[in-house]
This record gives sequence, C-alpha cells and structure tokens, in this order.
Amino acid sequence: MTTLPRSLRHRAPVLWLLLPLMCGLIAGRILPGLPGPLWFFAGTFMLGIIAIVFSTRPFLWAAALCLSLVLTGASYYELRRARLTAWDNLPPREARLTLEIERTFTPSPDGKRISGLARIAQAEAHLNELQGQHIYFSLARRTGEAPPVRSAKISVKGVLQTLPQSAPLNSFEGYLANTGINFRLNRGRVLETVSAPTAYRQFCAHAQQRLAGILSHGLEKHPDLAAISRAMLLGLQQELSEEQNQWFMRSGTMHLFSISGLHIAVIALALEALLGLLRLPRLPRFLIAATLLWLYVDITGTAPSAVRAYLMVVLLQASFVLRLPVNPVATLGFAALGALIIDPMQLFTASFQMSYGIVASLLMLGLPLGELWNSRWQLFRSLPKATWAWWQHVLDWSQRGLLGVLAIGLSTSLVSTICGVIYFQLFTPGALLANLVLIPAGSLAILSGFVSMLCGLAGLGWLCATFNHASALVLLCCERGIAYFLKMPGVFTAASYTATWTGFVSLGILLATVLWGYATRWELKRGGVWPPFIVVITTLVFGVKFG
Repeated sequence: MTTLPRSLRHRAPVLWLLLPLMCGLIAGRILPGLPGPLWFFAGTFMLGIIAIVFSTRPFLWAAALCLSLVLTGASYYELRRARLTAWDNLPPREARLTLEIERTFTPSPDGKRISGLARIAQAEAHLNELQGQHIYFSLARRTGEAPPVRSAKISVKGVLQTLPQSAPLNSFEGYLANTGINFRLNRGRVLETVSAPTAYRQFCAHAQQRLAGILSHGLEKHPDLAAISRAMLLGLQQELSEEQNQWFMRSGTMHLFSISGLHIAVIALALEALLGLLRLPRLPRFLIAATLLWLYVDITGTAPSAVRAYLMVVLLQASFVLRLPVNPVATLGFAALGALIIDPMQLFTASFQMSYGIVASLLMLGLPLGELWNSRWQLFRSLPKATWAWWQHVLDWSQRGLLGVLAIGLSTSLVSTICGVIYFQLFTPGALLANLVLIPAGSLAILSGFVSMLCGLAGLGWLCATFNHASALVLLCCERGIAYFLKMPGVFTAASYTATWTGFVSLGILLATVLWGYATRWELKRGGVWPPFIVVITTLVFGVKFG
C-alpha cells in the first residue's frame, strides 16, 4: 500500500459548511433585494426537515444541507448589508448624527481633516432608520484637536449621501461598498464629544504611540527608515512615501506592510520561544501568548487581515496544547468560517480573497508539489544516507529547502497574479523572485522590531536602538534592492481584465481546481498539478489586456 505524502493526509469536513455558505453570500451579492428573513426561515426550516427525512441517505442529506446553507448565506448577506434602497434616489442632505467610532484612517497631509468608519448611534427624528448603519465620515479638524479614538461617540454635522451598490474595484468607493458601508458623511465637523472612549481603547491608542516612538529610537537621523519600520510593525502604511508605496506595490510585496499572516506568525513564534524560556506549563503559556498576541492585533488597529491570521495561529496552537493532530487545511477552513460568521462582508474584500486564497493554494498545491519534486529529484539516490559526508547532507538539505520554497512561491503566485490584476491593475511576474528574498528579510525585520519593542518597554534604550539599527539595515537593503529590481524590464506591467466578472470567475475556477486536485491527490490521470497553472495561463492569454 502506497503511503500518502504528509501534506495529502488531511481531511476538512468543515468545508461542507464553509463552501455552501460562501456560495450563498455570493448569491446574495449578485441578486440584491432578496427577502432576508424569508430566505433565513427557508434555510433553517430545510435543516430541520433534512435532519428527519434524509438522515439515513447520506447523499441526499449532504445535498439538502448544502442547499440550506446557500439559502442561509444569501439571507445573512441581506441582513448584514442592511441596505436602505429607498435612499438610493434621494439627493445628498445635511444631517446631524451621533457616531460611534470604529476605525480611523490616515489624516490628510495638511492635518486639517480626519476620516474613518463609524456606526450611527443616534440620528435626528426624521432619520431614525439610519440608526445602526455603518458610515464613512470625513470631518474638519480644529487646530490642536486630537483625532477621535475607537469607541468614542461624537456628535457631527455634515452632508450625508448614499454610496452606490457597487463601484469600480480600484476606487475608494469600491472598497467601502465591498466592506458593507452604505453611507458617507462629507464636509462634516465635530460639534461635541458625547462620550469618551473606553479606558481599554485609550490604552490601545496610547500604546500605539508609545510603540511608534520606540521603533524610532536611535533612528532620528534616518526618518525614512524609521517610517518603514513603523509601517511594517504597526501597519501604519501612511508612514510610507508615495514613491515607496509604488515600489512595493509594483514588486508585489505590499503585503509586508499589512499586519497579516507573516507578522502574526513571526511574533507568535517569538512569544512562544520567550515564554518557553520561562518554563511555563503548556496551557498557561498558550493562554498568555494568545492574550498578548491579541493585544498586539488590537493595538495595531484590529485590521481584518490581522484578525484572520490571529484566528488561524491560535487554532493551530490550540491543537498542540490539546495534543490533537495538526490539520492546517481544517484549521484554515475553521478560521475562514469564523471570520465570515463575524463579518460576512469580508468575503468581498481583496484582503480576504488574497489571504485565504494564497494560504489555501500553499497548503493544497504548494506543499504537495514540493514533496513531489523532492521525491523525484533526490541527490545521491544510490548511496545509503548513513554513508553520506557532511557536505552531502548540506547539499541535500539545501536542495530540499530550495525546491520546497520554489513550489510554495509558484503556487501562491497563481492567486496573487489573478487578484493583482483584479484589484491593482498590475501584472507582476517579478513578484515571485522579489518575495523569495523579501519574505525572509521581512521576517528578520519583524523579529528585530518586535525585540526592539520589548526592550523599549523594559527601559533598555541602548538595546532597543541596537535592534532598531539592525532592522533598519535589513529594510535599507530591501528598499535599495526593490528600487534596482524595478528597473529591470518585465518585472511589472499594467494589466486589466476585459470584463470585471472574468477575473472573479477565473479566481473561482482556480480555487476549485486546487481543491479538486487536492481531494483527488493530484493524480496524473486527472492532469496532475497542471490544471491550476493552465487556468491562470488561459486567463492571462484570453481575458487580460496589457499596457
């Protein structure tokens, strides 16, 4: 009996819940105006029926379960989007609202305006239907006035208008629509502070400022490098200059400056190592690490990508604590399901599609492909391993690592290629090579910055400055290398789909082929590992226009 490679031994029954729910959310997006409560009732009613009638017929039970979850997903989309269609044809109007701040964006360059996302906590009597709606706001900022902190409630006055149901994906309105925002308040001003932010939110805001100061310690003469460090460790992308933004965007490495899987994984490993030195028992160590890791996520702004990465890392750590078999595919499915239950609108954002799509491709295609290559191209195959010299072990280890990294890079570039054209109108064939270098370098910079923050909080200023300089040196090499790399021909080019739907259909087909290939163990009679690559190549040839 042939032993399956380790990467193909995982089962993920949670996908029977996740995939139909995603299909239902997409149906709710494509077919707006569905009666939410009605569909929800139909879905839950069908769940009860199939549990009674089809319990002894697995195929029918599974089909009915999937259908009921599709209906529930469509209903859930309508309930969470909560769009007031009666407002679509109304002109902008002046309104006075009480907003509960949920997130703030970068202040304008002149510092005179602040913006962000909020929930309408209270409205005037004739606007009562707006209560509970999520809104984008842009407010004038008085001299010396501090920006609002999350959880604070402020009374504002401005021009209220509805956002379109859909907008161009590369526009700010497209971003707002995809996150479920229905209204925007422009030309507003703060009238008064209704209630101060909670003590915890004030602590998070103060901690972010403190950590930003720590990461700048010793780099006063190099503000550009300090800015990159703050952007990478705290997710403050506004610290990057326009030129730096273009460099990292065109090289396909902008993900290094969004708090996401790489950041959370590196810091989780660092916390685990630090707490391991203290000889703490397994369970207390897990609880402390999970709490500190969440604190980092919250201090850096609770970005959706950070929350998703946190869920996956904590689930993996929990499996070790509970001594359960590690199943990264099931963990990914549970993390995605939890994220969509919390906020189903995430499904339509670029960060959700890219983060989960890339990790899914890595686990289901990249790891099996790396194992396949290593089994085919073994060095010193005819010699017993016990007779190898030290240099033969080094060569074997190097080749295995290189083939594994190359397989992972190729598999993840499939998803990033399609999403890059959809959301950024860029085709970046050089991103594979750039990421092979910058991801290890970025990991070192993140680790060094994290140690710097710990030293700064402990009052060890000289050690903090040492690690800041080490991180700055790595980031300087990355910046110079990217600037030189982008001068090479063919590294990036402008690209767009002939029709927007083509990109999303291609992404869906790509992920479906990856899932099918993994389920069928990438058998050669079913095309082996080639179908995902054929999907991307076909899409680029027939569905994309360049230049």
